[in-house]
Amino acid sequence: MSGPSTGVILNRLGGANAGQWRRLIKRAEAAGLDHLAVGDHISFHTGAGADGLLAAANVLAVSERLSANTAVYLLPLRHPVLVARQLADISTLAPGRFIFGVGIGGEDRHEAEVCGVDPATRGHRMDECLQAIRQLLTGQPVDFEGQFIRLTQAQIIPPPAERIPVIIGGRSDAAIGRAGRYGDGWFGIWVSAGRYRQAIAQMHQAARDARRDVPGWTNALNIWCGVDKSPSTARVHVAQAMENFYGLPYSAFEKWSPAGPPQQLAEFLMPYLAAGCSVFNLIINGPSAEAEIEAAAEIRQRLLDVTP
Repeated sequence: MSGPSTGVILNRLGGANAGQWRRLIKRAEAAGLDHLAVGDHISFHTGAGADGLLAAANVLAVSERLSANTAVYLLPLRHPVLVARQLADISTLAPGRFIFGVGIGGEDRHEAEVCGVDPATRGHRMDECLQAIRQLLTGQPVDFEGQFIRLTQAQIIPPPAERIPVIIGGRSDAAIGRAGRYGDGWFGIWVSAGRYRQAIAQMHQAARDARRDVPGWTNALNIWCGVDKSPSTARVHVAQAMENFYGLPYSAFEKWSPAGPPQQLAEFLMPYLAAGCSVFNLIINGPSAEAEIEAAAEIRQRLLDVTP
């Protein structure tokens, strides 16, 4: 495929059974979407959550074409050896069809605490986990000595069939620098297109400072949006979904979370495409799952139409 990869994060899959997952995955595949993205939480606010790698494996097992990405996986809350094992298995299941989006989280400090992780240490843990996982995915025995992670002759066999891109999320300068030092791209959310472009430049500078040569960058954007012919109705769809999930007013996010018909949403995304985004995850909210998928497919086509 030439142009950006466009897919959806379907809120309606939260709590869905196997049959509902299969139906919506097949619907997204038939509509021509490029991927499905999945969230990740262990015990968010009231204990809600779903494991991102398990959900991604489900998508990849049901579809023979769709790619998947985690958006984003809370890596510092897990042990890197266990994660490397899962990544290697996913690569065996679907070579070249998975992007590993990771982040430290931040909306719920208690979620880290119940996992036995001091929230203040998440950034340092992330750095160590990323380094350890990179080494483990080579298939070679790994000795690693960090502040939080210590490995002696740890090994994961077989290694991934193909390199798994690691995209690092977070809006802070620290997260953007981390993407340059350890990642294959940056995962943005709640940023303007101008800030997105600036973040990509910061990431590239961090990579140069670390003397890293990354052959190709994969940059992504999670974007909450509402879809309907009526912009006011579309706004209600996305406002209700965001407020139910975060417990915060939609108005705090509205300037980065568009609402309207598919053409309007595609126009909102075009500056991000120009700024260097190559993977769009539409956290799309409409009257039904079918309407959301069809709208996402139209947005995808409009973005492809303006891609050189």
